[in-house]
Amino acid sequence: MQIKNEAMLITYADSLGSNLKELNEVLDKHLQGVVGGVHLLPFYPSSGDRGFAPMDYTKVDEAFGDWAEVEATSEKFYMMYDFMINHISRQSPYFQDFLEKKDESAYADLFIRYKNFWPGGEPTEADVDLIYKRKPRAPYVEVTFKDGTTEKVWCTFDEQQIDLDVTTETTKDFIRDNLTFLAGKGASIIRLDAFAYANKKIGTNCFFVEPDIWEMLKFSEDIVRPNGITVLPEIHEHYSIQLKIADQDYYVYDFALPMLVLHALFSGKVNRLAHWLRICPRKQFTTLDTHDGIGVVDVKDLLSDEEAEMTREALYSQGANVKKIYSTEAYNNLDIYQINCTYYSALGNDDQAYLLARALQCFAPGIPQIYYVGLLAGENDIELLENTKEGRNINRHYYSQAEIDAEVERPVVQRLFQLLRFRNSCPAFNGEISIQESSEHELEIVWTHEHTEAKLSANLQSKKFTVQTRENGGEWTPAF
Repeated sequence: MQIKNEAMLITYADSLGSNLKELNEVLDKHLQGVVGGVHLLPFYPSSGDRGFAPMDYTKVDEAFGDWAEVEATSEKFYMMYDFMINHISRQSPYFQDFLEKKDESAYADLFIRYKNFWPGGEPTEADVDLIYKRKPRAPYVEVTFKDGTTEKVWCTFDEQQIDLDVTTETTKDFIRDNLTFLAGKGASIIRLDAFAYANKKIGTNCFFVEPDIWEMLKFSEDIVRPNGITVLPEIHEHYSIQLKIADQDYYVYDFALPMLVLHALFSGKVNRLAHWLRICPRKQFTTLDTHDGIGVVDVKDLLSDEEAEMTREALYSQGANVKKIYSTEAYNNLDIYQINCTYYSALGNDDQAYLLARALQCFAPGIPQIYYVGLLAGENDIELLENTKEGRNINRHYYSQAEIDAEVERPVVQRLFQLLRFRNSCPAFNGEISIQESSEHELEIVWTHEHTEAKLSANLQSKKFTVQTRENGGEWTPAF
């Protein structure tokens, strides 16, 4: 199914109901017309990071169901699947074969061995300082082979996520085989997770290494394009990187929007948000919330350091049940640049502010993605957080079907569903955007396509807003 200019749900296979069968029932019962697409977060057998340490892309985790249920979803919704281009599970048959056979393994060239990568087998202090890291030391894990010898292999993230050497023919074959397989299983778009980390080169920060990264992006796109599918590189960093990728006509993520919307709602000022809406890529997927935290690094230079700090502090002071400690090592937080909180709770569980945030997202350039907790205006799950001591679990509630039946009756959720149905069905969003700042606090966004217009008029200070539409220049009427 081709990508549609309709909202996309982001969900795990076991978060809206306990498996894929129940997810499909929820989609049929509650979400027809509310979302047109589904980003199904990793549903493959995995050894960690909630699916992001995949062992085998050709299989569906038996706890979730099977390929028939995934493909049943793809017959009704355009679909996004994940491919972890940077790493594979430590428990995968590939790495286990490498541990057993070492140099004789057919998969030895899949991985980055320190002894081969660094002159002398170890990075210098200067090398380590240069690397864009997720850990306070060189990114590696020490492994023991069947013969008793040990080696360091590159490991950027969790110890269950072993990095791939994307420069070798063995890894290129691995990427080609798996992307080709997923392209034939109902995907409309394949997300390249941790994309910017994939290429490593001595003398660089090993993050978005040019021109190598462009070659990897084109290589991946060329594999899936014959199936009418495209790729989406996932990168959290300075917004200028997204602009560069968009200039090459690839889809990108708008990860700057979450903090910019929070800043606008906390400060009441529209200038920073309006500026971004004018310059941001048009071919993009927008987010307010994802399975990870609310990203801070993406708004560098779109907000001043003082404005970003004000937004962070306002989130902690005005948000509901959110504490700084939830985004620290005490709660196993990997990334100091993300805040662990649901978007609804970030806004103090305030229905009016939350609906305005979603209206701004729906009127921003790009296709809106809505994380499943956000779709149900979910509050921070403190119980799950404390039970697991995993910071990101504050925004990863497991909803039973009975819970969902109750949640969708809440007025804030009903209004959000109405807004999304309008966004999905109004042809104006296929046209051109106009952004006006009527005052320091007031913003007007108008979309126009042929004879149809859609208008959002919002006061960021009072949080009052209207969404209207009209045909052929006639009277404006409420849209939802």
